Amino acid sequence: MAVIMIFVRLKMGKKPASVKKIILPPLFMSTGALMYIFPIFQISWFQVIESFALGMVFSIILIKYSKFKIHDGEIYLNPSKAFPFILFGLLVVRLALKVLISGYISLGETGGIFFMLAFGMILTWRIAMLYQYLQLRKSIAEQKHLA
Repeated sequence: MAVIMIFVRLKMGKKPASVKKIILPPLFMSTGALMYIFPIFQISWFQVIESFALGMVFSIILIKYSKFKIHDGEIYLNPSKAFPFILFGLLVVRLALKVLISGYISLGETGGIFFMLAFGMILTWRIAMLYQYLQLRKSIAEQKHLA
């Protein structure tokens, strides 16, 4: 799955970005929270806050390497050559944490914690991307207005 995401992410730089393309992934991912209906996946509020916050920390790396560029009046995601390595690095860290944690809590709780970590990471990253995108779109509109 991680390899597929790397290729999808690299292809994103070939087509213009849009608000829809930025906000849909976390929206689709949010449906995974339905797993918390089942007691096996339920985690404490402390674990929710802790794992979401850790996801936000991980997102800093993604935010740092996700930059947009303007080409022919369109906004594109500028693919960083480091991005595949960053995704693999984050995957390795998450897997190592999962192995470490799974020895202390149940498999269901581990799944619940790592879903929340991933959701915190993607939501924070996409909010930052949306902000950058809207700022660029605003500057393009101002440039067109001045011209």
